[in-house]
Amino acid sequence: MDSCGLITGKGQQVPLKNVEVEVQVKGCIAMVTSVLRYVNEEELSVEAVFAFPLPAEAALCHFSAKVAEEEVVAEVQEKQKARELYDDALSSGQQAFLLEESDESSDIFRLTVGSLPPKTSAAVTLIYVIELKVEADQGLRFCLPAVLNPRYAPSNIDTANVPQVAGVPSSAVPYTLSLRVLITSPIPVSKVESNCSLEPLTYLNTARTQAKVSLSPGHKFDRDVELLLYYQEAHRPTAIVEAGLKNAKPGSLMGDTVVMLSLCPEFPPEVTSSFGKRGEFIFLMDQSGSMSGSSIRSAQETLLLLLKSLPLGCYFNIYGFGSSFRSFFARSVEYTQNTMEEAMRKVEAMEANMGGTEILKPLENIYGQAYLPNHPRQVFVFTDGEVWNTKEILDLVRAHAPSHRCFTFGIGQGASTALISGMAKEGRGIAQFITSSDRLQLKVMQSLSLALQPSVVDISVKWTLPEGVSVTTLSPPLNVLFQGQRAVLYAQLTGESSVSNEGTVALHYSLAETPVTNQLSFCLKPAEDTGLAVHRLAARAVIQSLEREEREKKDASLREKVVELSVQAGVSSAFTAFLSIHKGSGQPVKGPLLKRALPVAQKRECAGINLNNVYFGWSGALDRSGGCEEVDGAYDDPGVMEFGCRFTGCEEVDGAYGDPGVMEFGCRFEDFLETDGHFGSGAEPYVQKESYLELVSLQKAAGYWDMNTDLLNVFSRTEEELVQQKPRQVDSAVWATVLALIWLHGFKAAQQEEWRFIAMKATSWIQSQKVGNLSECVQAGNALLGCQVKEECLGL
Repeated sequence: MDSCGLITGKGQQVPLKNVEVEVQVKGCIAMVTSVLRYVNEEELSVEAVFAFPLPAEAALCHFSAKVAEEEVVAEVQEKQKARELYDDALSSGQQAFLLEESDESSDIFRLTVGSLPPKTSAAVTLIYVIELKVEADQGLRFCLPAVLNPRYAPSNIDTANVPQVAGVPSSAVPYTLSLRVLITSPIPVSKVESNCSLEPLTYLNTARTQAKVSLSPGHKFDRDVELLLYYQEAHRPTAIVEAGLKNAKPGSLMGDTVVMLSLCPEFPPEVTSSFGKRGEFIFLMDQSGSMSGSSIRSAQETLLLLLKSLPLGCYFNIYGFGSSFRSFFARSVEYTQNTMEEAMRKVEAMEANMGGTEILKPLENIYGQAYLPNHPRQVFVFTDGEVWNTKEILDLVRAHAPSHRCFTFGIGQGASTALISGMAKEGRGIAQFITSSDRLQLKVMQSLSLALQPSVVDISVKWTLPEGVSVTTLSPPLNVLFQGQRAVLYAQLTGESSVSNEGTVALHYSLAETPVTNQLSFCLKPAEDTGLAVHRLAARAVIQSLEREEREKKDASLREKVVELSVQAGVSSAFTAFLSIHKGSGQPVKGPLLKRALPVAQKRECAGINLNNVYFGWSGALDRSGGCEEVDGAYDDPGVMEFGCRFTGCEEVDGAYGDPGVMEFGCRFEDFLETDGHFGSGAEPYVQKESYLELVSLQKAAGYWDMNTDLLNVFSRTEEELVQQKPRQVDSAVWATVLALIWLHGFKAAQQEEWRFIAMKATSWIQSQKVGNLSECVQAGNALLGCQVKEECLGL
């Protein structure tokens, strides 16, 4: 009875029925209101436990519970005190609700609904605010996480307080989600895109500065809901000035005015288009079991692109990690044709067979190696982010931030925002999240472009304010700036001025040994009411800084400061919790409450193949006579099938198979390698390499191609055709390289961001050959391949 809570064929139920979410977006800030509705359909009182993810950057600022017609707003209290009061309330017959952040990871919360009487309903409301991050294409990304993957806990982690998460296939998640988004912006809204089905975007005014959109009806809360919001002219600096609470203590954060500045530095074109030839690039690839199937294949293709895109003269190494780790080379090696080919052979042999996700040890090994003079270290981390020692990892990355940059990639549903975003933030890099609809290669090459930019140094911020107004910076000091990326600063403004209502902030930094200044002027008069969203985001930034400092110094006074600010601002922290207590029957509870763990959609693995929220579409039990294995004496999980079965041996139910040929995210059964009529246990899916990836794999480290049979196959041309069209006195490698460039521009223009550095290397190599009849080469290449690519488009 203590472990139930899953939907099974035996009819056991959980009390969470549906989740309603309303998102109010104002510029680059989102306020998210979630209502979770519970119904206890059992005959006895229950205690429902629901562990769920929230973005690590979110400031959770409201929690209330409504039982019958009575609603009580929770108060923020010191965590241990809140737990004790919760237990006392239950023992005295009261209903209580406790919401707390995980001790180990700031993106996991645990909601405990205590003493919910039989046949009683309850509605829990929680509100958080979050700053929306800018993607490379200038879209603002909002993600409502739904999937909570099992977190790998190293042996030194105490898992006593780790929330035990019940996982079910997406088809068996017993509650639904409705989501509405209202967008208000001074800039017109262009469009909204999502990985889920949306109702049409509706504009609420002719200026298109207000709009609304919602999920299509019937959505199952079985995957992360990702929205990309696009504004016209989004890439410009902004300032939001917000008034404090009138009844708050003067001089306190909540009593003073707070300003949120979004600065968008513009780098000179000669810097952004330059192709650096120095650097040490280390690629840390997750090879744990959860990366199997399409994830590891995509990772291999990505490493191929990265290896081909690196400049001659740099250094590199590749690590694979799981429960243990191994590196391709004992230490980073110079990038040459030989080392590149050796690395490529090892990449092709990579498998997701290294057990759990232990990322701390390989990072310690990387940081323990001597740094190469004049070759700044750039670490690229690829993982689905399932660890419990997140804070320990972030502390390690921060300790080595002065000597390296860290770029991170969260792969698939449920990747930990605390880990992925935290490592990039502490390591002065950029975080990217790759969901099922994204192309990993594109985002990785975008990050490589940033990594090849010169480091911005000597960053400082100077405020110019009228007399009578002073400023206290609330954000940590800026330590990284990238072209196209937004830098956000929070500051507290104390006092008033009768002279002027205008302030100025100047951002100074050095780029490629050249001093640069960006300046923004803003009005000190507070804008319209923003619901204290800016204050709470600023408070969250201060709290996270204090928490990091407390972990380093183990200073009790810092912990007290966190609790004080958390209570004052009504914002969650690692040391506080939200507690709501309702009057109950007044009768002490006799014996333990029945505990029901609520399930979330979760990654599943079967026979070594990652099913990652995949279900097969059958609506009933599987026919054992066809080779499908019975599990635990019952077919109580119809959404998952054992590999090793013949698909033809599965029983038709209700006259239909649903759509057995298509999995949830577009994978098909034929992706899996068939052996003797069976889909063998643990077989890796077979996918033919894309023609353009085949072309990329044939490029030499120096940037050129040799003319050979494999290249002819990519072009779909015969050797005779190439010889006939080749201009006189043109070297075979030059001819092959010109054709490769024309083919990329002519047939793969949509993926140009991925092969941009590959083309730059090829162009530089051709120019170094001092070809006399280059225009003739381009003309002949166009004629041969049936393209119309101009010479200037090739960069020649």
